[in-house]
Amino acid sequence: MNHKKKIRFYLRLIILVVLFGAIVFTIYNTATKEKADMLQVGDKAPDFVLVDMNGKKHQLSEYKGQGVFLNFWGTWCKPCEREFPLIDKQYQAHKGQGLQVLAVNVAEPELSVQKYIDRKGLTFPVLIDHTKSVMRAYNIDPLPTTLLINPEGKIEKIITGQMNESDIKANMEQIMPK
Repeated sequence: MNHKKKIRFYLRLIILVVLFGAIVFTIYNTATKEKADMLQVGDKAPDFVLVDMNGKKHQLSEYKGQGVFLNFWGTWCKPCEREFPLIDKQYQAHKGQGLQVLAVNVAEPELSVQKYIDRKGLTFPVLIDHTKSVMRAYNIDPLPTTLLINPEGKIEKIITGQMNESDIKANMEQIMPK
């Protein structure tokens, strides 16, 4: 009986050590992977193709030579809701000057997104990232997050959280072609 208890004790100990090792490895692997994949100011913006609510394809690389105000958002996001009218107002003021706004919704149903656009009267292209692949490529968290992409296709600035109108205006002017 005593011998069986020792064997059970050592088996449990081995299982615990293996589990602990697996947990430590997973945490380490996840932490170092996220650091390696994190986009930084000056990096080339990852290219993507998404379709807007009108069925038009938008490929980021096709906007080379223009500044791109790339905004990630959700219909449930209150800060997103507060900044959208301001973004739209500045988009109207700057769109003929080499600036494009692309608003990427994070995998919500098209009907919900369309109702939201209609209710807000948004005029800039709204794209849906159905698979969240673009969101993952850009390491988006939290919402709203906006990336300023310069005419050369490089990330000029990463903004997390809500912006006021003067911030939006200054950020749009920062990425317009000179």
